[in-house]
Amino acid sequence: MGTPSQEERADAGRRLLTSMITDEPQRLRRRGISLGVPIDDADDVAQLALLRAWRSVETLEAPEPGRVCSWLDAIARNAAIDLARQRARRPDAPLDEDVPGEESVAGAVEIRMLLDGALAALHALPGTLREPLLLAVVDGLSTAEVAARLGIAPATARQRISRARKAMNACRRSGMGEG
Repeated sequence: MGTPSQEERADAGRRLLTSMITDEPQRLRRRGISLGVPIDDADDVAQLALLRAWRSVETLEAPEPGRVCSWLDAIARNAAIDLARQRARRPDAPLDEDVPGEESVAGAVEIRMLLDGALAALHALPGTLREPLLLAVVDGLSTAEVAARLGIAPATARQRISRARKAMNACRRSGMGEG
């Protein structure tokens, strides 16, 4: 018969993994808790471990129950370590700060509308005005540098930047719609 192909091993690994999870659905959750994962995060670690295992099941050389258990435990351990590192980089903020109040939601919506309007106004500018403005404002280039980059005279660059700013100001005064 011969050595099973990688696809056959992957299929056998998937069947074994499915069987293990079906027979003992809380196994990865308990493993996470035994590794020191907070109970509230144990389901997340279990899901992450299962997802990683499913995606890499074809790497199993010999899908045998003992080896799959050890392999799955190693994946769960790595998922727990990754969660701990992520939490260390971004500690949880208090719940009150996570839930925006009505004022902050309204403010965020207003800011978003202004930004959308500004972006629309910027896109409405002809390229000959938009490009010099972006080079000057976003890239922080001087008028001479903008002129050199675009291959135009400094006076022309200055004029185009001025026209673009006037057009953007007109849009701002009219509510940031396309101008």
